[in-house]
Parts: sequence; C-alpha cells; structure tokens
Amino acid sequence: MQYSCRLCDATVTRTFVDLGMSPLCESYVPADKLDSAEVFYPLHVRICDSCLLVQLPAYVPGEDIFSDYAYFSSYSDSWVEHARRYADAMIDRLGLGTNSLVTEVASNDGYLLQHFLAAGIPVLGVEPAANVAAAARARGIRTEVQFLGPETGRQIAERYGQADLVAANNVFAHVPDIRGFASGLRALVKESGTVTLEFPHLLRLIERRQYDTIYHEHFSYLSLLTSSRALGVAGLRVVDVDELETHGGSLRVHAQPVEAAGEPTSRVKAVLDAEEAAGLHTVAGHAGFARQVLKIKSDLLTFLLGAAADGHSVAGYGAPGKGNTLLNHCGIRSDLLAYTVDRSTVKQGRFLPGTHIPIYAPDQLAETKPDYILVLPWNLRTELVKQLEYVREWGGRLVFPIPELDVV
Repeated sequence: MQYSCRLCDATVTRTFVDLGMSPLCESYVPADKLDSAEVFYPLHVRICDSCLLVQLPAYVPGEDIFSDYAYFSSYSDSWVEHARRYADAMIDRLGLGTNSLVTEVASNDGYLLQHFLAAGIPVLGVEPAANVAAAARARGIRTEVQFLGPETGRQIAERYGQADLVAANNVFAHVPDIRGFASGLRALVKESGTVTLEFPHLLRLIERRQYDTIYHEHFSYLSLLTSSRALGVAGLRVVDVDELETHGGSLRVHAQPVEAAGEPTSRVKAVLDAEEAAGLHTVAGHAGFARQVLKIKSDLLTFLLGAAADGHSVAGYGAPGKGNTLLNHCGIRSDLLAYTVDRSTVKQGRFLPGTHIPIYAPDQLAETKPDYILVLPWNLRTELVKQLEYVREWGGRLVFPIPELDVV
C-alpha cells in the first residue's frame, strides 16, 4: 500500500522502524471486556525521502483516539511544575497582563492555563476530549471542545479574539493533518503574537533509543527542520527554540507570523547544526535505529526471564502510553510483569491494552513488596526515584528500560 507524506504529499515507502502490531496505547481495558477482541494496528514508521518527515500513517483517525481520552496531565507533579515555569517565563517575556489572551490548544485538564489564570490573564482552552475538558471547566477555565483546523481556528478567533500567545504542548506530533493544524494556529494568533510548540525531539529519540514514544497517537516524529517546514506552510516562522529535558528531550519552538517575525536567534542555527551533524538532514542519516530497538528488547526480556527463573517478583510503575508500546513490542504479559500501578483513578481497575496486565493504585506496591519495579514512565525518572524511595524498606529495586537497562 502506498502512502502520501502528510507534509509534502510525496509517496512515502522507506521504513524508519517497524514495531509490528499494537493496540491504541490509551485504550485501557475494563474488566468486563477482557474476553472481547481487541484491534491491533501496525506501528510501521516511515520517512519521506523528499521532506524528511518521519511519520506513522494515520491507521486510526484522530477523532477515534482523542474524543474520549484517558490521559490527564495534572497527575504528573513535575509536568505541572514545568507548566508553571513556562507560564512565568512567557508572562515576563511577552509582557502579558489583564488585557492579553492566552490560548492553549490541546489544553487537557487545565494543567497549564491555571497558572496564567492565577496571574489574572484571560485564558481559553481548545481541547478535543470532552471528558478532559470537563475537568478544566471545573477549574474555571473556559474551554472549547474542538479539534483545531483552519476553519475551527477562524471560528474560535472570531468568537474570543486572536491571542497574544498560543501554546501547543505535545500536540503537534499528535495531529494527522499537520498542515491544517498549523493553519489553525496561524488563525488563532495575533499578527504580533507568538506561538509556542513543545514536542519530543527526533534527535533525542534516536540518540537515547526512545522507541516506546512511538505509538498511534503520535503521527509525526519531528526535528526542528521538519517542524519549521510544517509551520512555514501556514505562514509561521520559527524565531527561537529552547532545548528541554521533558519527555526524554524535547524542543520548545517559538514562532511568529512571517509578516512580523524577526530574524531567528542563534539557538535556532545551533539546533539545526546539531541535527545536520547527526545526519538528520539526509535520509541516510536516519538508518540504523531498528538495531538499537532490538537491543533494548533483548536486554529487557533477558532480565525479566532471569528474574522469573530466579523466583523474583516484578511489578510495574505507571501506565503511560509509551509503556504499552514497550510491553506489546516485547511480548511481555502478566507472567513476567504481575501488575502495574498508576496514580490516575481513571486507569485503576482497568487492564493495559494488548497485554491485559492489571492496573492498581500505588499502595499495591507496599502491600505486595515486589523485588523489582519496572518504571514505565522513565522520562519522570528524577521525580519517581524520590516517590519510590520507600521500596528500599524491603530491598526492592527500580528497573529503567530506556535508554538502556538500568537496575538501581
């Protein structure tokens, strides 16, 4: 089957990495559905020879994934703190005040906009998942339940006005129609305004072997080069970039309408130069990732099989989407991972998609005292090492699978 590049429309045939078949990573299974069939889709990532966009074909429409969503940002303390620091920085950088407007796309449960609201700055959330938007509204954050595109962007701007700042955190990679989404961002922002986007950096994904961040909710895997091209289609120019440690290594891109945008900062050139040095400005430079993926799979399975043979118990911590890619790709089931725990009450009492590993509340760890705890949201390592310090009381150890197997 032939696929067209979602950015430049060229025919895409070249494989970046093929992870086999997997269910939707946020489709947690209720107990009464355990004996029902699950739908698995390919996780076959390709790269466009023409524009270099690394992409997963839209096997599943975005509306089927995000209309009712199980991810609530506020369950991560470090992510809420990250959002607070961002809000403080942008208020200072842009001189935002009571006459400004901050709009966030994919605003989730209000984890970010609450900080602007607390500073007296008017806010607007645009969130496609009605169940998550309800949580934001309960915090007093006005929220439109919409998927962003050119038309909805214009409609929202006509109703509420264009924004001084449009934020889009960890959503640019989640949209099948990346050009339409970029046009929606342009419609939402003032001529003199700023758009910021945060997304996992493809350079770090490759360097740190973060293949579990590949799942059906992530349609594109972005570099600064390809994200700049996508924004440019909509008349937005990248003028600055920050390198972040969130999600294993992300970029925060600052863009402005081309009519008012100044020259890019030296940081833009530095990141582009780093990408070019790593080979990401050529098709050939993307080769070899599949071998790194196989090494992670082999190391993790060797460890879990050895633990089982030695009579050691293993449980998981967290039920993130990335964990479901990892577990399904490695073929790990409850015989090797008895259960996992998660702070999200939405996930507790359910089972991981595909693997059917049960999800409990975190206090299950103290009750059963497993010998090893496989940490699935490895990107929160600093936060979780502190949270899980109590497992030392019974001699428990933490296992981090990525970027390489590490038992601490």
